[in-house]
Amino acid sequence: MKEIKAFVKPNRIQRVIEALSDNGFKSMTLSQAEGTGAFKAKGARPSLDFHITDSPVVKLELVCQNEEAQKAIDIITENGKSPEKGDGIIYITSIDDAFKIKTGESLKRYDL
Repeated sequence: MKEIKAFVKPNRIQRVIEALSDNGFKSMTLSQAEGTGAFKAKGARPSLDFHITDSPVVKLELVCQNEEAQKAIDIITENGKSPEKGDGIIYITSIDDAFKIKTGESLKRYDL
């Protein structure tokens, strides 16, 4: 399994969520976040919580089977990009297994 963490601009996140959902990716976690990187957006401002220049982002997290990861990446990339610089970034990590809390059932369907 793969965990996908995507940091997407707030004005693009609704498109990303809808496209993922329309393509079978129903379970995801969203968090409001602040980011800093090489590109400083026009709207970047000093953070109230951190003493750095920041830019608002939404962190989207989802876990999928290995063979579904590239499709999710393509959907996020296509729907998250804009004509502006600094649209965000996607990280991929391997997940050994996942378990349902209620039943303890493993979600691993294939050997990794």
